[in-house]
Amino acid sequence: IGKKLKRNSLLAQERWSNLMSQLEETLGGLRIIKAFNAEDKMNVRFTRANNDYRNILGRVNVRQQLAHPMSEFLGTVLIVIVLWFGGVLILNNNSGVDAASFIAYLAILYSLINPLKEFSKAGYSIPKGLASIERIDKILLAKNTLKVIDNPKPVSALKEQIEFRNVSFKYESTVVLKHVNLIIPKGKKVALVGQSGSGKSTLVDLIPRYYDVTEGELLIDDINVKDTTLTDLRSIIGNVNQEAILFNDSFFNNIAFGVKHATFEQVVEAAKIANAHDFIMATEHEYDTNIGDRGGKLSGGQRQRISIARAILKNPPILILDEATSALDTESERMVQEALENLMKNRTTVAIAHRFSTIYNADEICV
Repeated sequence: IGKKLKRNSLLAQERWSNLMSQLEETLGGLRIIKAFNAEDKMNVRFTRANNDYRNILGRVNVRQQLAHPMSEFLGTVLIVIVLWFGGVLILNNNSGVDAASFIAYLAILYSLINPLKEFSKAGYSIPKGLASIERIDKILLAKNTLKVIDNPKPVSALKEQIEFRNVSFKYESTVVLKHVNLIIPKGKKVALVGQSGSGKSTLVDLIPRYYDVTEGELLIDDINVKDTTLTDLRSIIGNVNQEAILFNDSFFNNIAFGVKHATFEQVVEAAKIANAHDFIMATEHEYDTNIGDRGGKLSGGQRQRISIARAILKNPPILILDEATSALDTESERMVQEALENLMKNRTTVAIAHRFSTIYNADEICV
């Protein structure tokens, strides 16, 4: 029972994970689902996942609930056997066991039965816990491919340039970048353009070392990014992505995210530079207003300007823009583009873009 309980508990957790994943996808994609009249299709998917979870959970509960009656049954059988065997010994005058001694033995046995039953029930709970530990261990024991050397070199600013020296990168067996050589001088704005899937995002993801290069070197002022700590490296880099990642918190906390001891005045100044101050002040609680899950209470342009304000407050010497205006309408793009120009002043910028408005003032355009 214990082995089957552990196996079924592991399956139940996988089914639960699948159910929650479908629920999150459905809630996050309500507009698309409604637009394509796919309510029935999603309902069928959810019902199937829910039934799978219910069935496996039922098997887990049946096996777990068998623990108590099984313990009671075995305890009763044990007492019957002892009574029978003790009676035989007492009737046999040559056994040396009298009635008084046998009653004492029974009292001791009875005092042990209840603790033994509890141990038995605990034994059926352990497999469920072991199944949980196995799933957690898959994450905790996952191999970390980003290694840090014993004596890392400090990096606190960009003094000269970023250099891709004969850099190649591949996902498993798929080659994405091959022998890339690129120098980005300090203070320059470099735009990356190209068709989808050409490796633009992968190239910029190598700078904060989300991945390690497969071949070649990526250097910050002649220091290989592998020779410094991730904390030092990422502290000098700011990101503004196509999808603004915001949290279910206030304007203030979203802008000050990642900046220790940020003052209210600093946050306001960053918001003004990002053209976000006016619409923040128009809300009910101003900078204390909650913006909802993933910034759901804001428009696309407003979310992007909050993301820009966050980058401004961090004040990084290196800035990465990953199609920061591609999902915006014309008016929102104008406001965001103005905020981006304020952000890019006196910074080394690497921008991925498809729109001319984002790259027209770049110092270099790499195709």
